[in-house]
Amino acid sequence: MQKEIIAIDGKVKQEKVELASEVFGIEEINKHLIYEAIKCELANKRQGTACTKNRKVVRGGGRKPWRQKGTGRARSGTRRSPIWKGGGVVFGPMPRDYSYSLPKKQKRNSIKNILSLKCQQNVVKVVDDFKVDSGKTKDAFKIIKALASTDRVVLIYKEDDKMFKQAMRNIPIVRTLSYKRLAAHDLFYAKEVIIMKSAALELKDFFNKN
Repeated sequence: MQKEIIAIDGKVKQEKVELASEVFGIEEINKHLIYEAIKCELANKRQGTACTKNRKVVRGGGRKPWRQKGTGRARSGTRRSPIWKGGGVVFGPMPRDYSYSLPKKQKRNSIKNILSLKCQQNVVKVVDDFKVDSGKTKDAFKIIKALASTDRVVLIYKEDDKMFKQAMRNIPIVRTLSYKRLAAHDLFYAKEVIIMKSAALELKDFFNKN
């Protein structure tokens, strides 16, 4: 499929680029595959630090409250029993690792499905490659303002450029991603996907590996 190229000033050029149909042209979108990829990414971001104290670790409770027999009350061994005020928590959350990984092929197919979905929604733009040599956010924001018309944008680039990342990282409406490290969650919820020309051409070869 062909896509018009947009200059960094926001004007459409006469030039077009051929996008790989196996990456951007999937007709039947696998929604469950997209769901699994997003769920995996969110699970991997969870800290898993929630912690409660059970009767083993809660402070106190060393002495038996009263003798076993003869008081007329129910027998009790510790004041830190879960049924007592100030006692331990039963089956409370403990620190754990929520992370898991998807098979490489499944993860790549989910990204291809999301890119195809965004093409169907007509929110994908291909732009000329550009750099922000000054590293200043205000210079990067001028370019983004000319290219994007929404408040949630994903910008896909090819080359890792320190100054480019520095300029883009403080713009709240933009999430920059390398074509080699695309995130399903960011892509799916983006209102606009801007892809640099060189990255768009590299995506076909990258997804055809292995």
